[in-house]
Amino acid sequence: QVQLVESGGGSVQAGGSLRLSCAASGNTRYCMGWFRQAPGKEREGVAVIYAGGGSTYYPDSVKGRFTISQDNAKNTLFLQMNSLQPEDTAMYYCAAGTGPWDCYQRYGEPGAYNYWGQGTQVTVSS
Repeated sequence: QVQLVESGGGSVQAGGSLRLSCAASGNTRYCMGWFRQAPGKEREGVAVIYAGGGSTYYPDSVKGRFTISQDNAKNTLFLQMNSLQPEDTAMYYCAAGTGPWDCYQRYGEPGAYNYWGQGTQVTVSS
């Protein structure tokens, strides 16, 4: 079992920044990611990090604006979000993957992750 608790969401104006945190506990995670879901849209991955080597992945929509990092000593995952835009408005979820094949082959897909946090809302106004 893996427990994930997000924090740090809120409301900002366009161009602002937010930092999300995810406290993790439990079994070994091969990868961890941040996903977001806006009303009426599918859940999409915005950042992935591998627990071992720290390699990261970002889709083009957030590359250069979002940074994922982890503090292994504190079992905490972070997502620094800069230059936020109204289209970044969504519920943001922390996710953990415990299967190595899924983590390395399907890291951008929600189905590759078997544990999820409760989500934290991010709202960006223009």
